[in-house]
Amino acid sequence: MRTLLVITRQASLAHAVQTVLDPVKFQLITKEAIGEAEFLLSRGAIDAVILDAELTDARAIRLIEEVKSFAPGCPILMYAGEKQWEWEEDAYLLGVEHVLGKPVRGRLLNVLLDRLFPRHESPATIVPAGPAAIETVSLRPYVDPVRALEALRRFSGVLTHSLDAAALLKQFLLLLREIIGVNRAVIFLRKPSGLLGDGPLAQDDRWLRSACAIGHDQSVLQHFALSLGAGIGGYLHRQGRILRASSSEAHNSREISREFQLLGAQVAIPILDRESLLGVVVFDERLTGESYANEELALIFHMLEEVGLAIRNTWLHDQLVGNHDMIADILGHLGSGCVVIGANLNTLHANIAACEYFLTENQHKARLEFSDLPQELGSRVFTVIKSGEASPPFRYDKLSNAAGRVFRVSILPFRTASSTGSNAALLIIEDVTEHERAQRLEIEASNLRLVKSMAEHLAHEIGNSLVPLSTHQQLLKESITDPEFQESLSAVLAAGVKRISRLSNQMVFLAREWQGEFRESVQISDLIVEAFHEAHTFHPGKKLAQLQFNKDISPWKVTGDHKALRHAFSEIILNALQANPEDPNVAVHLSENPAGVPELQVEVRDSGTGFEPEAAQRAPEPFFSTRTVGLGLGLTVSRKIIESHHGKIEIPTPRKGEPGVVRISLPLQN
Repeated sequence: MRTLLVITRQASLAHAVQTVLDPVKFQLITKEAIGEAEFLLSRGAIDAVILDAELTDARAIRLIEEVKSFAPGCPILMYAGEKQWEWEEDAYLLGVEHVLGKPVRGRLLNVLLDRLFPRHESPATIVPAGPAAIETVSLRPYVDPVRALEALRRFSGVLTHSLDAAALLKQFLLLLREIIGVNRAVIFLRKPSGLLGDGPLAQDDRWLRSACAIGHDQSVLQHFALSLGAGIGGYLHRQGRILRASSSEAHNSREISREFQLLGAQVAIPILDRESLLGVVVFDERLTGESYANEELALIFHMLEEVGLAIRNTWLHDQLVGNHDMIADILGHLGSGCVVIGANLNTLHANIAACEYFLTENQHKARLEFSDLPQELGSRVFTVIKSGEASPPFRYDKLSNAAGRVFRVSILPFRTASSTGSNAALLIIEDVTEHERAQRLEIEASNLRLVKSMAEHLAHEIGNSLVPLSTHQQLLKESITDPEFQESLSAVLAAGVKRISRLSNQMVFLAREWQGEFRESVQISDLIVEAFHEAHTFHPGKKLAQLQFNKDISPWKVTGDHKALRHAFSEIILNALQANPEDPNVAVHLSENPAGVPELQVEVRDSGTGFEPEAAQRAPEPFFSTRTVGLGLGLTVSRKIIESHHGKIEIPTPRKGEPGVVRISLPLQN
C-alpha cells in the first residue's frame, strides 16, 4: 500500500481524490499546511505528495521548495485551478511530475500514479542477513559542505550592519552582484515613522525614495521617487509580487514602462515585512546580458522578505533610540532633579540638577552613583524598587549642598508588562523653597486681611451697641427721675449687655482650639431646649417663638463640651428665628443615621422662605450675612464647634417656597 499526502485547504479536493483511488492500493493523509507533515516527509513515510496550489504567483513555488526540502526524492503532483505558463514552467523545473487542472479526473489520476511508482521505486530495503546485514537507503542530493559554509559565511556579512538599514542594503546588493552578476540595482524604501510613532512606517507618506544603489549615479536618484499610487510602486503595493518589464502589465501601463526605461531596469521585486510593503528593488539583467529564471527571482523575493524584517527591526530600533534620547533630553533640561535607579541599584540616568544637589564640589565624578544619595533617600528608593509601590511625596530639607532650602521628593516605580517586580525607580527632587515662602506670605497676608475685616466688623457692631447707651448717658442728668426714662435705660442696658456678651462669646469660641478627646456626656435633647431659650433671649421679635421638637423619642447622648455645643445650637436656632420674625417657629427633628453609622442627625427647620442658592453656599463663611445687623459669624462659629466635635453641618439648597433647613451630624456616645 502506498501512502499519499494531500496538502490542501479545500476538503472537497481531498474527498474527490479519496473517492477515485483504490483504498487497497493507496492510503490517504490530508494536511492543510506543509509544516504539519514535516515529520512524515523528513522520515520517508510519504510515497507521493498531491499539492493543491494556484500557479499564479511565487507562493506556489515556495510550497514546492518546502516539500523538496523535507523530502527531496518524493514525487509531487499538483492541482491548480488557475495557472500561468511562467509559474508552470518553474514548477516543472523544481521537480513536479505533473500539473493537473481541476476538477479531479479519476482515470487520469490512477494512470499517472500507476506510471509514477515503478519509475520512483525506492531501493531502500533491509535484508536481515545477520551481522553482515546491509541496509541500503535512498540517496539525497549531495551538497558540498565547504561551498555551503562559504556561501553562509559570505551572507553573514550583512549581520554586521544589522542596525544600519542603508549599510545592510548596500552589502546585500554587493553580495547579489557577486553571486548572480546583477549589473545595476536600486533599492527604494518608504519613509520610517518619526518619534512617538504608532508603527515603523510613516502612514501619511506615499512615496518610495532611493536608499542605496549600485551602478547608478546617486545624485540623479535623489530627484527620483516611486509612488505608492501609480507606476511600479503602485503595482507592487497592490499586488505584492514580482514585476518584469516584459510582462503584459508593464506594457499596458505607460507609467510602469516609463519608470523601467528611466531606471534602465528589467525586474522589480517588492520588499515585504509580512505585513506591508517597505520598499522595492529594481535591477536590470546580468553583467553578461542574460535574463533571470523565475526560480532565481523567487529565491531573491524570499531573501528580500527576510531583509524587509531586518529593515523593520532597524527602524523600530532607531525609533526606540530616538524616543530614549528625547526623554533623556527632557529630563536633562528639567529644573527638578531626576534620577533613575535600576533594579540592581545602578544609576541609569541623572540630570544636571540632580548632580548639583547630590554631588559636592569636592566630588569630581562623571556621573552620579547610588551611594551618593543621602541615606534616607537611598533607603526609600530601595523600598520602592523591592515593594513596587510609589512613595508618597514628602518634604526634605537635609541636603548638605543646599542648606536652608526645602525640597519635595517623589519616588515612583517603573515596571514592564512582563515583569513581576519593579525594573527601576524614578526619584524626583524639586526645590519648593520659594513656593513655601510664597505660601507663608499669602497666609500672612490672608490673616492680615481677616484681621482687618474682623476689626471693621467689630468696630461697627460695638459702635451700634454703644449708640443707644451714649444717647441715654447724655439724657441721664435731666431725666434720671423720670420713670419712663428709667425703664428705657434698663431695656437699653440689658440689650447692650446681651449684644456685647454674644459678640464676646463668638470671639472666644472662634479663637478656641480643642485638644484631645472630649469626656463630658451631653444629653442632646436637654441641650437643644437650653439652646432654644438662649436664642430666644437674643431674638428681637415681639411675638413669642415656638419650638416643635421630638424630645421624648430617645435620650440620645453625645460626648463633648456642653457650653460650646449649646452656643453652636443657639446660633443655628437664632438664625432660624430670624428667618421669619412675624412667625418665629422652629422645628427640630432628631434621628439616627439610616445607614447604620453610630451618628445622630439633627435637622433644624425654620418657617421662612428658605435660603437662596448663593446664601446656602456662603452661609458658613465669616462675615457673610443677609441682614444689616450682626457680624455674620454665627454659622461660622457653629461650624467650627461642630467640626471640632467630629461632626459636620450641611445647608441644602431648598426648593422655591420651602423653609430653610440646617442639618447637623454628631457621633453618638459609645
